[in-house]
Amino acid sequence: MSDNRKELGETFDTAASLYDKMRPGYVEEIYKTIFDYIQIDNSSRVVEVGSGSGQASLPVLKTGCEFTAVEYGEKLSQLLKDKFKEYERFNVVTGKFEDVLIDENSCDLVFSATAFHWIPEEIGYPKVYSILKSGGAFARFANRPHISQDNPDLASEIDEIYNGHYNKFYGVKSGSKKWFTEDNAREISLIPAKYGFTDIEYHLFCRTREFTAKEYIALLGTYSDHIAIEESIRNVFFGKIEDAINRYGGTISINDTLDLELARKK
Repeated sequence: MSDNRKELGETFDTAASLYDKMRPGYVEEIYKTIFDYIQIDNSSRVVEVGSGSGQASLPVLKTGCEFTAVEYGEKLSQLLKDKFKEYERFNVVTGKFEDVLIDENSCDLVFSATAFHWIPEEIGYPKVYSILKSGGAFARFANRPHISQDNPDLASEIDEIYNGHYNKFYGVKSGSKKWFTEDNAREISLIPAKYGFTDIEYHLFCRTREFTAKEYIALLGTYSDHIAIEESIRNVFFGKIEDAINRYGGTISINDTLDLELARKK
């Protein structure tokens, strides 16, 4: 991980409680698809990579499996321990997935929710493959939010605010942002094949969420690239977005695309 990616990855731990409150969980269909792909029960061992505050953990924990959460942030690790303390077979390993020791050929399922992009591909996929049992599965999924176009004037104004603050801070060219598509999901799904995985699948799911202006600003405050913006710039940036939402009715809708990629160890 480059120094910049490392710094962005570390920002999550500075907003652990807010992250837990504002970040969404994942749709039930994702878990149904995973469990149709591989059976997980109380005889299974599961590792989650980059558990954060456990937004994706509970449906898997409820299977009764032996569950290991790998989380780099110390505050997030403690939050996880407190949150799931009633699950006797739940444990947390604090550290980078790249560095933690996990027995080879020991896991039935490894999964990662909106976190695996922090790990260099050439390190992450071979390690997942090595710790999976033969026939074990890797599930990678993520939430890809996009401001709804049901209020195009608001969406346009927020784009301009981003151009004047976020884009300027990061040196990003206006209009260069690309929204997640099915082609992107297909490309991600093919990566594991380079490292020996088979039975490749990908699936897409959708949902819409609505936020008040203050709720939306709180959500933005959990994004690593937003947290990393210089505070004086971030305060003005967030203030203008909040003002715009309030001027256009006080709420904003977000359309989420959720992608799931599945692969199996031979």
